[in-house]
Amino acid sequence: MSRLVVVTGGTRGIGAAIADRFRAAGDTVLAPGRAECDVTDEEAVSSYFSSAGPVDVLVNNAGISSSAPVSRTSLADWHQQLEVNATGAFLCTRAVLPGMRERDRGRIVTVASTASHVGYRYTAGYTASKHAAAGLMRAVAAELAGTGVTANAVCPAFVRTDMTASSVARIAERTGRDAASAESALAAASPLGRLLEPSEVAFAVTFLAAPEAAPINGQTLVLDGGGIQT
Repeated sequence: MSRLVVVTGGTRGIGAAIADRFRAAGDTVLAPGRAECDVTDEEAVSSYFSSAGPVDVLVNNAGISSSAPVSRTSLADWHQQLEVNATGAFLCTRAVLPGMRERDRGRIVTVASTASHVGYRYTAGYTASKHAAAGLMRAVAAELAGTGVTANAVCPAFVRTDMTASSVARIAERTGRDAASAESALAAASPLGRLLEPSEVAFAVTFLAAPEAAPINGQTLVLDGGGIQT
């Protein structure tokens, strides 16, 4: 049965791979970018989901990152990451929950990060916002316990995306390394020893969104090759 799937931040990278995988399975997919649905804008989120129709699967994928020591992290940068990565997931989740509860079916999957489990240097805003996104997911899952609706999260290590490419560029600039060695340094931080591919994250998301995943609720699926045990 075809489902209506909404993937926020779905125009590129992980979001585009997730959208493609759902489409390949025969689902109807909406994959709005910021221009279509600014997840930090309460009115925009409400308007978008009101017009979308009954959502069967929500993937909270929209996200941003930046890096700096805490002492050089601006308040504006801190707020922006919390707004997109955490508040955005809250607003979108809140928008779809009433309909899912009324129909007693639905899946909410949040794309978090290994940074939602541990702290990394120079990522105070990102790490805090991803901890918040995972905490939101757990609170929602507790409210949904015993219903046909679930909330879970996937927590990948570094993924081969434009966002990671920006991180590689920052490392290269600050350390004097070339891009290849900077990427190797990121890959070495994961037991997997390489960057994840967007398609691997997409598989994990569609797994948690499957009808057969009904007993899985309030869980974080870590994709890092075994470094974080949950």
